[in-house]
Amino acid sequence: MTYLNDHFDEKLDLSKIRDRGSKKWVAMMLPEHVRLIREYNDASKKEPRPQLDEWDLEEIQQLIEIAMKRNVEVEMKIWKNGEFIYQVGRITWVDLNKRVIEMEDIFQSFTLTFGEIVNVTIFE
Repeated sequence: MTYLNDHFDEKLDLSKIRDRGSKKWVAMMLPEHVRLIREYNDASKKEPRPQLDEWDLEEIQQLIEIAMKRNVEVEMKIWKNGEFIYQVGRITWVDLNKRVIEMEDIFQSFTLTFGEIVNVTIFE
């Protein structure tokens, strides 16, 4: 007589199990639920906009002025749509009326607004 436990003496090979993960639950959800879950996941990945005080803004302004005078590369830390983006290049123009900074790297030129800038680092 063989018992059920006799078959479990062999090692269980977990590599043969092919679980579909969360895909198997999507078929049982309404499209509205799926959309809300995706929106929630996207929102949870976003980082809040850092609050800069007047000292931080003054430091950013001074670093931009120094970088323009010395014509050196800078790294701009920018906050856009809940994520931080780093732009590296040389500052070519600052337009105080439009509140924009024009920069260029070896591939392209681009424009940043003052409100996007969170931090500036000078490379020397």
